[in-house]
Amino acid sequence: MTANDARSLDGIDLLSVVPPAIRAEILKQCRWQRFEAQEQIIDRNDDPDHVYFLVEGRVRVVIYSASGREITFDDLEAGSMFGELSGLDRAPRSANVMALTDATVAVLPTAAFRAVVTENPALALATMVHLVGVLRRANERIMELSTLGANNRVHAEILRLAILGGQPDGTAVIRPIPVHSDIASRVSTTRETVARVLSDLARARLVVRAADHLHVADLNRLERLVEDVRGEW
Repeated sequence: MTANDARSLDGIDLLSVVPPAIRAEILKQCRWQRFEAQEQIIDRNDDPDHVYFLVEGRVRVVIYSASGREITFDDLEAGSMFGELSGLDRAPRSANVMALTDATVAVLPTAAFRAVVTENPALALATMVHLVGVLRRANERIMELSTLGANNRVHAEILRLAILGGQPDGTAVIRPIPVHSDIASRVSTTRETVARVLSDLARARLVVRAADHLHVADLNRLERLVEDVRGEW
């Protein structure tokens, strides 16, 4: 459905490297859509005809195994871009994308995306840096799945979430409280394992559950817990 929101791409991280006039030209080529929470935005079988800029809301990048098991790749916040891999190589979509909350997206045709990246060196470099980040995160996940036990993978995911909410006093706030099934999907384990690990962390007074968030009492201690197991890889 069409969004009635003020139409601007100023909050899109990747496009911050180009002048406002170029963002305005990109904006003219976009169409706007609004999705409700849990609504699918991209199907893995869709044609690679568009790149998406997330203006409002949060979305999840997932794939499904043959048995229907959901495997989460990433959760994206407003300001992010998705669909860019197929937008660049014209290959089939590699994952599904669904809205976690109500979301507003600007949808840019692939041809227009390729043209603006080609014509603007700063944007081309920013796109490459963005893709390097995607690759580095993927490498880290592969190493964790290959070398860490299930409990330690849960620790690593909790640490990842905690770092985003780090506080000046060395504590951290994870908000909203992560759903056990979401963590399980990210680290390839079961909800029961996630629940057990979080209970262990609570007994160790490392994690405290509040009304609307998880409070990490000592971020450095949690980091040491993960790094001691990771070792040198």
